[in-house]
Amino acid sequence: MTQTVPELKFHDGNSIDQLGYGVWQVPDAEAEIVVGKAIDAGYRHIDTARIYGNEEGVGRAIAATDVPREELFITTKVWNSDQGYEKTLLAADASLERLGLEYVDLYLIHWLQPKRGTYVDTWKALIQLQKDGKAKSIGVCNFTIEALEELYAETGVRPVINQVETHPYFPQNELRAYEAEHGILHESWSPLGQGGDLLTDPVLVKIAEKHNASVAQVVIAWHLAVGNVVIPKSVTDSRIIENFASLNVTLDDEDLAAIATLDRGPEGRIAADPATADFA
Repeated sequence: MTQTVPELKFHDGNSIDQLGYGVWQVPDAEAEIVVGKAIDAGYRHIDTARIYGNEEGVGRAIAATDVPREELFITTKVWNSDQGYEKTLLAADASLERLGLEYVDLYLIHWLQPKRGTYVDTWKALIQLQKDGKAKSIGVCNFTIEALEELYAETGVRPVINQVETHPYFPQNELRAYEAEHGILHESWSPLGQGGDLLTDPVLVKIAEKHNASVAQVVIAWHLAVGNVVIPKSVTDSRIIENFASLNVTLDDEDLAAIATLDRGPEGRIAADPATADFA
């Protein structure tokens, strides 16, 4: 069966494939190979970042594919040490050069870094990048409700998306409700809980058995069902294909209610808290 990836609309009029392919922790040389395989499997949305060190590899995969550029959706991000208005503009140009692209479809601020106080100026740079055609759409990662409010208060422009840690143990219900109210899409990183206890959770195992699916497929299907954009990462051929086939898994209300019971609140967070995180 050929899977059709749902598209979600940004408030700026552009759209994003709800299921994408992430390349966090993938070495540059390997990125070229696995991104090519992901494109062959059906992915058109590829998510990278300057700090991943693999923009060049992603760019080589883009150059090598027969899929037209306009059918691909490429995301990259400005890293913390590059924040600030002028530095962000330079960082974006450097990312485009490494990717071998004239524009990215989505450019994101990677972390809030609240103690540094540069995120508003960085956001103003992203607004300029969009005006200049170097980024079709602009958004953020790891932003709190308060920071999202501040960006809008200072510039009158809301991010189209906020990419944050999200999985059934940490579903980000309050943040997602705020975003939905203000037309901001929610994107999940570490959507599989970084392969920890989540993938052996008895509730998810039972649902997977019911659907004749893997637990990873059930978790990805959950993200899709609740409206998240999701970017699972794998460097294994079979799992790249398996993750994409999550599009064939349709969860019912009973499944979604059972998964909702897995919410651990703040205790479910695996990575750093954006409200306090401060690292170069």
